[in-house]
Amino acid sequence: MPSPFPGMDPYLEHPNVFPNLHDRLILYLEEEIQQLLPEPYFAKSGQRIWLEFVKGSRIPDVSVLRKDRPSGRPRQEDGGTAVAELPVKVTAPYVPWDEFHESFLEIYSKEEGEPRLVTAIEVLSPINKSPGEQARGAYCKKQGELLGSKVHLLEFDLLRAGPHTTAVPEKEFLERFGPVEYHICAHYFDQPDDFFIYPIQLPDKLPKVIIPLLPGDQAVEIELQPLFDRCYDRGPYRREINYAKDPPPPPLSPERLAWLKSVLAKNSAANFDSTGNAK
Repeated sequence: MPSPFPGMDPYLEHPNVFPNLHDRLILYLEEEIQQLLPEPYFAKSGQRIWLEFVKGSRIPDVSVLRKDRPSGRPRQEDGGTAVAELPVKVTAPYVPWDEFHESFLEIYSKEEGEPRLVTAIEVLSPINKSPGEQARGAYCKKQGELLGSKVHLLEFDLLRAGPHTTAVPEKEFLERFGPVEYHICAHYFDQPDDFFIYPIQLPDKLPKVIIPLLPGDQAVEIELQPLFDRCYDRGPYRREINYAKDPPPPPLSPERLAWLKSVLAKNSAANFDSTGNAK
C-alpha cells in the first residue's frame, strides 16, 4: 500500500525516519538508472564517512569503581611488599565523537578506458542542512568542487527544514519560484551559468527527472514518484509512523495543515488501523 500522500510524505522527514528513506532512495535510484544507461555508462553508489562532535556528554553520572582508598595507592601485603590496589584508575579526557555514513550516487563513463565521473546525484540529508555541523561544511565544499568541474550535479531536496542548500543561488530561486517545499536542482557542467529546477509543492506528485550524460549522448529520464512509492512499500514506514499523532515536523502553514488533515481523513477508514498506523 502506498503512502497516503500523492507525492512526498511529510512524516518521512522526521530525523529518525529520513535516514532510512535516504539510503533506500539511493539504492533504488542506482538500480533504476542502471537499467536505463546505455553503454559504456554505469551507476555506482558510495558512502561518505566522517566524525562529528556530539554535543552533550553521554557519560553516565555514576561511578562504577568503589574507592575504599585512593586508586593506585599501595597497600601492604603480609610480607611487607607494597602492592598497588586493583584496579588502578587512569583518567583521560573523553571526546564525544560519532561516526556517520552518508550514501550518494555517481554515474561513470568508461568509453576512454579509465572510468570518468560524469554525473553526481545527491539526496540531501538533515545533517547536510544543519547549520554549524561539520557534515554541512563538508557537503558544501564538495558541492563547490563539483560546480567547478566537468561533472553534472543533481541534488534532491525532500526536506522542508533547514536553510537553502542546493547549488542554485537562493536569491534567484526565490525570485523565480517563491517559497517551495521541495525541489530538485540540476547543474550541467556544459551550461555553467544555468540551473534547472524542479519545484515541488507538498500536494504535487514527484516529477520525471532528466539524468544528464556527456554532451552528445542522450540523457535518460527517471520517474521519481513510482520509485518513491516502491521505497515506501518495501520500507518500514507504514508500521513505524503513527499518522494519528501530531503533524510532522517542521510546522505546516494553516492551509497545508488543513490539507494534510483532509488527506488523512480521506484515507483513514480504508488504510489505517485504530492506532493510526497504515494497514
